[in-house]
Amino acid sequence: MFRNMAASLIKSVRIDEEDTKKPKVAGRITTTVAKAKELRPYIEKLVTLAVKALKAADAAEKFAAPGAKGSTEWTTWRKGEGWQKWNQAVAPAVAYRRRAFAELRDNHAVDILFTELAQRFEKRPGGYTRIVKLAEFRLGDAGKQALIEFVGNDRDRKRQPRKAPLVTREEAPAASPPASEAPAAAPAGQAT
Repeated sequence: MFRNMAASLIKSVRIDEEDTKKPKVAGRITTTVAKAKELRPYIEKLVTLAVKALKAADAAEKFAAPGAKGSTEWTTWRKGEGWQKWNQAVAPAVAYRRRAFAELRDNHAVDILFTELAQRFEKRPGGYTRIVKLAEFRLGDAGKQALIEFVGNDRDRKRQPRKAPLVTREEAPAASPPASEAPAAAPAGQAT
């Protein structure tokens, strides 16, 4: 069950225009609160694997082949020590991808996980998902519902504060004196 839910959550990140059952919001599924709480560490571990694989693949990039496959440059690189170094550097990335596939058993979900989500959360140390409890109850058994979603969507982006228009003070005309400096009234009992 968690394998299917995890694959559904990961697949909801990429919305296809032709899909008739596409989610309203990318990267979000609705489930019960208990299932969402159990699914969260499962998803977090998978995203952590993808981020580690991305770092390993970036480290292996400096040992990559100099030319296109089948060219003379590539052939000499393949037979030389450069291929050995690249192979050693890229091996953890391949192992992480295989571990993720063993958990998900879905090639499409693994592809999205290692391409889009790994790049999205590359600099984030953890906490890739959030659970939002809904006020609605599920029809049928009145189960408490919740959303589980990836963080970093449009809702999380900080809005630019609006700047108030610059207002300049115009000086009051000097002809009329302020109310506090008005001439004092004559004392009572004295006529003017």
